[in-house]
Amino acid sequence: MATKKKAAVKKSSAKKSSSSRKYSPAAGKAVEREMKEMKEGKLRSGRSGKKVTSRKQAIAIGLSEARKAGARVPQKKSS
Repeated sequence: MATKKKAAVKKSSAKKSSSSRKYSPAAGKAVEREMKEMKEGKLRSGRSGKKVTSRKQAIAIGLSEARKAGARVPQKKSS
């Protein structure tokens, strides 16, 4: 019986890494500001005015604020 040896094949990554940042530093500052507000218990959601407790929601609010201010932020994913 002959044993077959599989040659190691190098896989090239499908995605090319871009050298430019996806989020601008201003967007990071906006998210940081909203996270601090959430931790202090001062961050409220838009229409209902309920207190934000979710970390993800605080980040989303920060990115939304950055978008409105004109910072470089990728577009929202459409569902």
